[in-house]
Amino acid sequence: MACGGSMSAPVCLIENDENGKLYVKKQAKDILDGIKEPVVVVSVVGLYRTGKSYIMNRLAGQQSGFALGNTIESKTKGIWMWCVPHPNKKGHTLVLLDTEGLGDVDKGDEKHDTWIFCLAVLLSSTLVYNSLGTIDNTALEKLHYVTELTENIRVKAEVSQDEDESADFMRVFPSFVWAVRDFTLELKKGDDQITSDEYLESALKLKTALGNLAEVYVEAIRSGKVPCLENAVVSLAKIQNVGAVEQALESYMTEMLSMAQLPMDPEDLSNIHKVAEKKATEVFIAMSFNDNDQIYQKELMGKIHNEYQDMCQQNHEASLMQCEEVLREVFDTLEKGISDGLYLKAGGYRQYRNKLAQLTKEYRARTQSQIMCEEVLSTHLKAKEEVGNMILQADQSLSAAEQEKEVQRLKSEVLEQRQRGLEEQNRLQEQAFQDMQRTYDEHVNQIIQQMEREQERMRRDNERVLEAKLKEKETLIEQGFQKEAARMQSEIDSLKADMNKQETSQPSMLSQVVDGIGTAATLFLPGFIPKVAGVALSWLSKRI
Repeated sequence: MACGGSMSAPVCLIENDENGKLYVKKQAKDILDGIKEPVVVVSVVGLYRTGKSYIMNRLAGQQSGFALGNTIESKTKGIWMWCVPHPNKKGHTLVLLDTEGLGDVDKGDEKHDTWIFCLAVLLSSTLVYNSLGTIDNTALEKLHYVTELTENIRVKAEVSQDEDESADFMRVFPSFVWAVRDFTLELKKGDDQITSDEYLESALKLKTALGNLAEVYVEAIRSGKVPCLENAVVSLAKIQNVGAVEQALESYMTEMLSMAQLPMDPEDLSNIHKVAEKKATEVFIAMSFNDNDQIYQKELMGKIHNEYQDMCQQNHEASLMQCEEVLREVFDTLEKGISDGLYLKAGGYRQYRNKLAQLTKEYRARTQSQIMCEEVLSTHLKAKEEVGNMILQADQSLSAAEQEKEVQRLKSEVLEQRQRGLEEQNRLQEQAFQDMQRTYDEHVNQIIQQMEREQERMRRDNERVLEAKLKEKETLIEQGFQKEAARMQSEIDSLKADMNKQETSQPSMLSQVVDGIGTAATLFLPGFIPKVAGVALSWLSKRI
C-alpha cells in the first residue's frame, strides 16, 4: 500500500508462538513491506494498565482502535501495529506500536518484558515511556529496562575492551519521551518555576526499512542471542538492496519499453536510455541501504547495461530487417531486368550502371535514418559484383581498355561502400562509449549526492551526541564528580577525533568509489576509459 491510511484497525506485529517464543506475524509484515513512503515509528512502553493504548489511539486520531481495558489485567499482548498517514508530514506514514504492558506478575517471565522493551527501542524513531503519578525513586526503579539495554543490545558485532559504546548507542537509539499521567504536583524547584523538561532532567540527574528489521531482531531473540544492530544492518541491507536492484531494474525496463519504438535512431534510443537509467538510479538510491562498497549499485549498473545492449541488438535486428525489406522493394526492378537478360546487350552495362546508381540513391533516401542502412547496402553490392562483371563482359560496345577501367571502378565502389559500412559501425561504437561515460557520470553523481546526505546526517548525529556529552560533563563538574568528568572529557576528545577523521576521509572515500564504478564500467565495455568530470571533479576539488 502507498500509505497506512487503508488500515482501519491495528494488527498484531509480534506475539508469542505455542512454545512461548516471539515471532513476527506475516499479515503485519506484508503490510509493512507494502509501504513505499518513508515511515516514522512511534512506540509506547510502560507498566501494564497505565493507559498506553489510550495514548496510541489519540496519536492515531481515533477514539478507539488499540484495545483498552478497565481491569488490572494487561489487555495488549505482544506488540500491535497501526499504520496511519502522518498528520504533519505529507507523503510519510506514521507507524504506531503499542506494546504489551511491562511488569505483569501473571506472566511470570521478566525476560519477556525485557525483550518487548528492547524491540520497541530497536524499531522506533520515537520511544514514549508512559507512567502514572510523580517521577520518584519507585518510578525510576521501574525503568530498569533502560539500564539493561547495554546488556541486551549490541551496536557492533565486536567491540574492544577500551572502546566507548555510549556514542554509538546515542546515535542509533530513538528520541525518548516520558509521558507522566495524572501528575498533580506544582512544577517548582525551590521557589522557582520550572518546565516539564527541566523537571524530567532533575528527576533523572545522576541516574546513571521495518518488517524485515523486526524479523531480524526477533530471530536473534528466538535463537538465544543478543540483538546486534551491526549484524541486523548487514542482514537488512542485503534484503533491502536486493529489492532495490529489482525495483530499479523494473523502473528502467518500464520506461524503455514505453518510450522506445524500434527500429529508431541510435541517438534517440540513447537519450531514452539516459532518462530511464537516471530514474532507475534514483529509485535504487532511494531504496538502497548501507551499500557502502557499491556492490549492489554496480550490480544494477551491469544489469541495466545488459538490458540496454539487448535493446540495442534488437534495434540493430529491427533496422536490418527493415533495410533488407526496403532493399528488396527498391532493387526489385533491377533484379527482374537481370533475370530477363535486359542488360546483356551492347550499351547494356551503362544502362545497368545508371539503374544501379538511381536505385542506390532511392534506397538511401528511404533508409537514411536506419543504423544498418550502409551495412545492408554494402552486403548487397558485394553480392552483385560478379553480376556486374558479367554484364560488363557482355557489352561489346566497350573497348578492352574501357572494360578494364570499369572493372577497377567497380572494385573501388565496392571498397568505398564497405568503408561506409565500417564508418557506420564505428559511429555505433562511439555511441556505446558515450553511453557508458554517461552511465558512469550518472552513477557517480548519485553516489556523491548520497554521500553528502549521509555526511550531513552523521554530522548532525555527532553534534547531538557531543552536545549531550558536554552537558553531562558540566553536570558532573557541578555535582563534584571530577573523576567522572575527566572520563567524560576523554570520551568527548575521542568523539571529536572521530568527527575530524570522518571529515578528512571523505575525498579518499569518494576516490575509491569513483575507481570502483570505473572498474565496473570497463568490465561491461572493454576499452572504455572513464573520465572524472562534472559534479565528481567539483566535489573532489573542493575537499583536496
